[in-house]
Amino acid sequence: MTLYDDAVSTLNGWNATSDAAELGRKRTLELLTAGPATTTRAHRPGHVTASTLIVDENSRVLLCLHGRLGLWMQLGGHCEPTDETLAAAALREATEESGITTLRLDPTPIDIDIHAVRCAPADGQPAAESWHYDVRYLAICPAGAIEQISDESADLAWFPADALPSPLANGVVQQLAPAFARMDR
Repeated sequence: MTLYDDAVSTLNGWNATSDAAELGRKRTLELLTAGPATTTRAHRPGHVTASTLIVDENSRVLLCLHGRLGLWMQLGGHCEPTDETLAAAALREATEESGITTLRLDPTPIDIDIHAVRCAPADGQPAAESWHYDVRYLAICPAGAIEQISDESADLAWFPADALPSPLANGVVQQLAPAFARMDR
């Protein structure tokens, strides 16, 4: 199974966590009808990305201050050719950007957010307007794990869910309810 096949299968089988997530699911499935290139940044009109909301046992959320955007957000980004599943892409990104190698990823998405971005394709062309169809996952951080700031972030910090930092990226808050509901199961 390819990353593209996994994306189609995952989203076809996913029960969205909100009306907005259901709309995102349908729009992402529409995007995927354009074929496997939609899981790569080479697909300039828009492409699927994967991110992870990391939560610890104290219900704190690990967010990064994005180096280029200057906004606090969950960890994640572009899928890579070596990613076999969206969940694997989300975990890879979360591990790379947090430095935490012991994250426990829930393999079922918690949200989808579609947002405009300026990003450069992998072939070195200049950045241009595009859309990220961001499939979002939940990861639990085990006690005692130590995070490390990556080159992509200006900062990395834990925050109580009711005291998130500013400026906060759009779409972060909408992940909290489905993430904590999933943790309560």
